[in-house]
Amino acid sequence: MINGGSETAVAPVGGSQPLDWKFSQVFGERTAGEEIQEVDIISAIEFNRNGDHLATGDRGGRVVLFERTDTQDHVGHRRDLEKMDYPINRHPEFRYKTEFQSHEPEFDYLKSLEIEEKINKIRWCQSSNGALFLLSTNDKTIKLWKVQEKKVKKVCDMNVDSTKAMGNGPIVGSSISTSSKQYIANGGCTSNDFSFPTGGFPSLHLPVVTSHETNLMARCRRIYTHAHDYHINSISNNSDGETFISADDLRINLWNLEISSQSFNIVDVKPANMEDLTEVITSAEFHPTHCNMLAYSSSKGSIRLIDMRQSALCDTHSKLFEGQEAPGSRSFFTEIIASISDIKFAKDGRHILTRDYMTLKLWDINMDSGPVATFQVHEYLRPKLCDLYENDSIFDKFECCLSGNGLRVATGSYSNLFRVFGCSEGSTEATTLEASKNPMRRQGQATSRPSRSLGNLSGVVRRVKGADNSGVDANGNAFDFTSKLLHLAWHPTENSIACAASNSLYMYYA
Repeated sequence: MINGGSETAVAPVGGSQPLDWKFSQVFGERTAGEEIQEVDIISAIEFNRNGDHLATGDRGGRVVLFERTDTQDHVGHRRDLEKMDYPINRHPEFRYKTEFQSHEPEFDYLKSLEIEEKINKIRWCQSSNGALFLLSTNDKTIKLWKVQEKKVKKVCDMNVDSTKAMGNGPIVGSSISTSSKQYIANGGCTSNDFSFPTGGFPSLHLPVVTSHETNLMARCRRIYTHAHDYHINSISNNSDGETFISADDLRINLWNLEISSQSFNIVDVKPANMEDLTEVITSAEFHPTHCNMLAYSSSKGSIRLIDMRQSALCDTHSKLFEGQEAPGSRSFFTEIIASISDIKFAKDGRHILTRDYMTLKLWDINMDSGPVATFQVHEYLRPKLCDLYENDSIFDKFECCLSGNGLRVATGSYSNLFRVFGCSEGSTEATTLEASKNPMRRQGQATSRPSRSLGNLSGVVRRVKGADNSGVDANGNAFDFTSKLLHLAWHPTENSIACAASNSLYMYYA
């Protein structure tokens, strides 16, 4: 790791065995022939730092939270757990926790522009005092939400029967129409329907406030707005726990979580003349441990690593990572398919995973000569690029993710398929799974070439894995380009993947 960090490789020496993926859960499963509402389609997925909570956002502006249950059901002393002979190899199980409306559709009257409520990104913040905090954003507005259990308080032990209690207004619980009652100035009622018991009350006491149950409450703590002229494509929390960045096509802004009235522009790629614009920002993310470093990708397929200590406006990058174009391979679609749709740091901060339309690439931040590994995802689509351009599928933005131990990477594809690749030295793992209750149904289509050893990381070593040149699945079915698995997330500590197929959330474990 640069800046004095430890040089921990992404994986230990020796190839690992391919994982056996199994279906775990599904939320929002659609029945055969059910029509899907546009607002129900999932548009963002994110695990929190310890993996005990999962958040999804949809095109209707809603955020749905899930909480892990398999660890809560077996809480006890170590000795009790040993007596239960409880198996260690549990897999994460989640249940619905709560949901709330994060964003509403808006209209920008100055620009005559509709701002849709679709959630673009969700990022978890540090928890505090038992409350959950998360950031959610649509195209223009970022919001900080606090989700906390609130006790429902009730007043009880009244001096009079609650059904005929006289409060600061009419008699409560009376069947007599209140329209005919005469009220006095300080509340109460002149009706004689209520009478004191003979001899009065023996004693008066103060009512007691008690808490009977708890409800989950989601409250918007901050709204960060009016800072982006273009659509926000990324938000990322800093490791300092105090700041975060938001990125649109041309700018990256730095915010303090506590201050919503101002932000600082740290990257600006907008040229003086917009006709000179050659590339835009597509994704940005903070380094997981160094609070001064962040990386952002571009539509030309490059990744820039910047250090905020160099200057207030980071016009110059610390490192530039670019893939080498094969001689004679340039075409009309070259720049389109080179555009990076997602960028993720590995947990150790040493490696960066990027996703373009055709491939997944793994980069070492200490080696800017090229990616250390390239995983072919859509090579079979190369002959169909013209058709994909005509129906705009070539502009689909697929996300990617890494396992917590850095041994594997994953990304989505068409026909609700997703691919899992092994990235440890010597691994040839390239698994294709379907977002359904039988994930291995389409297994067998993925063929991988033996990889070259990573061996000496200081040399220019590249691997190409998982090449798949067929246009049909294992059952002979043509790929469905309308069913696309764009969003997925890997559990931070276990081999568990959550992925979105339209309005359904599927979870798998290995």
